[in-house]
Amino acid sequence: MSMQTSDPIADLLTRIRNAVAVNKTEVIVPASKIKLTIAKQLKKAGYLTDVKMVEAKPRGTIVITINEPGENSVITEIQRVSKPGRRVYAGADEIPRIKNGRGIVLVSTSKGVMTGQAARKARLGGEVLCKVY
Repeated sequence: MSMQTSDPIADLLTRIRNAVAVNKTEVIVPASKIKLTIAKQLKKAGYLTDVKMVEAKPRGTIVITINEPGENSVITEIQRVSKPGRRVYAGADEIPRIKNGRGIVLVSTSKGVMTGQAARKARLGGEVLCKVY
């Protein structure tokens, strides 16, 4: 299954969104550094239960556990913000707040992918990848 998507991040978010919609607790995506980073940030922020990298040839996969069986997903909405056709950048002061701070945005900064809150604290702007609440 080597489908090249023009936007692997959107693909990752869509797979998570679809899994949440049908109450699947796990989703497996083709691995890439950026996807792993995003998934790990979502786990750190408490939106995912677990993220595991499974090495394989020619390419590994990432196994994402969205929530424990029998529990509800923390994710209500997960959306791509910046797209290949229309990139969205924000300075440290312009990083959007989501749902009065109940949600997060992930920002790709010069120091890596971090939450909007971390980026604001570090006074870093960057590309607004996605928002989650």
